[in-house]
Amino acid sequence: MISYPKVLVVAGEESGDLYGAELIRRVRELWPGLTFFGIGGRRMRAAGLECLFPAEPLAVVGLPSWSQLKLLRQAWNRLKEFLIQQRPLVTVLIDFPGFNLRLAKLAHRHRVPVFYYIAPQVWAWNRRRVKILRRFVDLLVVILPFEKVFFEKEGLKGVEFVGHPLWDLVKPALSRQTFCEIAGLSPHRPILGLFPGSRENEVKRLLPIFLETYELLCQDYPYLQGVLVKASGLSDGPWWEKARRQVKVLEGYVHEVLKQASAALLASGTITLEAALLETPMVAAYKLPAFSFFLARKLVKVPYITLPNLILDEPVVPEFLQEAVTPTQLAQALRPLLFDSNQREKFQAKLRKVKALLGGPGASWRVAELLTRFIRSTLQSSPPLPSASEGHAPPRLSRTE
Repeated sequence: MISYPKVLVVAGEESGDLYGAELIRRVRELWPGLTFFGIGGRRMRAAGLECLFPAEPLAVVGLPSWSQLKLLRQAWNRLKEFLIQQRPLVTVLIDFPGFNLRLAKLAHRHRVPVFYYIAPQVWAWNRRRVKILRRFVDLLVVILPFEKVFFEKEGLKGVEFVGHPLWDLVKPALSRQTFCEIAGLSPHRPILGLFPGSRENEVKRLLPIFLETYELLCQDYPYLQGVLVKASGLSDGPWWEKARRQVKVLEGYVHEVLKQASAALLASGTITLEAALLETPMVAAYKLPAFSFFLARKLVKVPYITLPNLILDEPVVPEFLQEAVTPTQLAQALRPLLFDSNQREKFQAKLRKVKALLGGPGASWRVAELLTRFIRSTLQSSPPLPSASEGHAPPRLSRTE
């Protein structure tokens, strides 16, 4: 019976599942003999992951409940058993730091090399985690341009910047005419995209304010069209019924809405990078419960909340926090982006700088090639495995962009 080389992969969140699936697909093209086991969502499972535990119930926001703690313990025990009994060649950890940093310690203890893809945001908060990365991670692969310098200054020796995988994933397919026909909009009138977030509590805080902002803008610009994007997985509460009476509500079409919008009003998060890649002028809002925000102000050590501003190290994207998240202030920031072509062009020029710093297309291929080289170096320093004729073909690293 042929025994194929095993790789343990763990991603516990939606974004990690997306990037992990891209990585698995590309590594399997470079090295078809590898098999992937671990934790992932539907995308990673579709890409060929042999799932030891599904990722979906492990995504925890804030403190976990008792039932979530039990699930996390079950997942941990299965991974521990796999590490000890199956001895994978390497462990690939994707984001999910609260869980994966503990797993890095376990893998290191059992002499399984650790490849960490998408670094914890320790440059923003919880810098104590840098010590864990320095001690237990063999290769750290980062996706933001300032991270390589940061981690190298913190003493990590194996750090590689590959660019952001969103470059290859943000690809709207519809023309403006087709999109407007689907959405029931006029292609000749400006569009404001509204993105209140992907989590229930976040949406409850921001959605009413976003809708009031749109209504306020419509008082002066009655021809403005509003499109509200509802993230997948959100329940259809009464606030969405109210929203449908005011604006077009779409599920999906995130990149199409960003591409066709004259400007976007959005909850701060990864979507700010998606907007930047599509050169969509934006205004960002961030609102937490009062005590959570108090703690965040004590812990977070960066000057901006949006990734484009952090990348450029200047306040290009207008950011509004807490009490400043009001319809009046948001509308004031949006007006020049919606209706002043000179201001829009200046804003888009800044966003093109963000795009250039994000590394260009091909990040998933670059990280796949890094991983195959990492595995090859592990094989060279380990006892010999069965020959290529038994299914262990060495990686082909001739892929070029």
